Amino acid sequence: MGDFLGHLSTINRHKYRVTKLCFRCGLYKQGLLHDLSKYSLIEFKAGVKFYQGNRSPIDREKEVLGYSEGWLHHKGRNKHHWEYWLDNARDGIKPIEMPTRYVIEMFCDRVVASQIYQKENYHDDSALNYYLNGRDHIMIHPNTDKLIMHLLTYLSEHGLDETVAYIKTNLR
Repeated sequence: MGDFLGHLSTINRHKYRVTKLCFRCGLYKQGLLHDLSKYSLIEFKAGVKFYQGNRSPIDREKEVLGYSEGWLHHKGRNKHHWEYWLDNARDGIKPIEMPTRYVIEMFCDRVVASQIYQKENYHDDSALNYYLNGRDHIMIHPNTDKLIMHLLTYLSEHGLDETVAYIKTNLR
C-alpha cells in the first residue's frame, strides 16, 4: 500500500507543479493535459511496482526487465517527450523537430522532475546536468536539442523566474 500511495503522491505532485509552471509560461491547455496517461492502468501499475521515491520508476523497470512497458505507453502519448517525435524513414529512424510549445512543456517537465526527485539538493543547473548526462544517447532533432539546451542553460544562469519571463517574451 505504501508504494501505491507513494507513487500516487509523486505523480500528483509532479502533475500539479508542471501544470503550474506551464500556466506561468502561457501553456494552459498543455498544463491541464500534461501526463494524464500516468493515471492509465499500464503506466500506473508499473509505477507502483517499481516505485522507489527518489527517481523515476521507469528507470528501475528498465533495469529489471530491460525495457519499460509504462514508458513505451507514456512516450507514445505525450508530445513533450522527444521520443514521441521519432519516425521511420527509408533510411532508418528520423527525429522530427518538436513544435516550440512542446519543447517548453518538456522544459517544465524536466525542471519539476528534477525538483521533485532531488528535493533539497535541487539547483537551477540540475535539469541541465541531467539532460547533459544522457544527451549523447538520444536521437533528437538538432533544432529541438538547441532550444532545450538554450532553455536549460538559461535557467542555470538566470534562475526560474527570469527563464519564465524569457519564455513568455521571446517564445510565446
